[in-house]
Amino acid sequence: MHHANHFYGHAHVLAEYCGLDPEQPPRIEGFLQHGWNVVDGLGTAITYVPGRPIFVWSEQVRRRAWSMGRRHATVTGAPFLYLLTFAPPPSEEDRAGTIWYPFHGWEGQHVTGDHRRLIDDIMDTEDGPVTFCLYWHEYRNDRIRAEYEKAGRVICHGYRGNNYLDTDPKFLHHQLAELRRHRRVASNRLSSAVFYGVAAGCEPAVYGDPMHLDAEHRPTAERIRRQWPELHGKHPDPEPARRSAMAELGGGYLASPAELRMMLGWHAARPTVSAA
Repeated sequence: MHHANHFYGHAHVLAEYCGLDPEQPPRIEGFLQHGWNVVDGLGTAITYVPGRPIFVWSEQVRRRAWSMGRRHATVTGAPFLYLLTFAPPPSEEDRAGTIWYPFHGWEGQHVTGDHRRLIDDIMDTEDGPVTFCLYWHEYRNDRIRAEYEKAGRVICHGYRGNNYLDTDPKFLHHQLAELRRHRRVASNRLSSAVFYGVAAGCEPAVYGDPMHLDAEHRPTAERIRRQWPELHGKHPDPEPARRSAMAELGGGYLASPAELRMMLGWHAARPTVSAA
């Protein structure tokens, strides 16, 4: 229904899980949460059509959506967790170093902050090689990318896509492969990437200058740090951090392929491959 359902290849991952063509996923009959947030799962840039279903990652998001008048919210779990059910198993190679995700902007809002100061903090903290994973928005900025290239390996998982154009359907596959190479996952803001890293077996950390978006609602950013203290810090306790991360991703709520096809309005689609 909404083009954001294809962001990061989410619809493609769910289609593959359901045994459908991952290159041409059917239309999802509703709105799929495309990133972790602390409101109703949709985000401020999504124009909601009243009465349409919302498919959210966690029970906590479903409750918030209900409180905001979104009464058709269903918990499905994050697409990343579905990918983990059918992705090839990780290699036996030892994990090393940290994959670091600097807080990023997007088309509608640019991030402001001192990248050099953040990099210095990172290099003073991490005890192994650091891979800096920039969001496409910053990766295309030569000035910002150059700052990180001075300090270590710099990558980008791909383009999120927009209006059904240029979507990298393997975005999450690229991300999973990189996460499995590293012992730690870290960022200066709590984000989807940190949760994904935990699900993929990394130790999490959230520290450093949090930076800010243009016209950002600062109280919300502060609330995140207060509400999830167990995920913040340079070396948080891994067990409480993992419990919180999996709760936010909807661990325990994954549907079977048949159930998911019914939820998303795909029950009439003909399977092309064996479901996960």
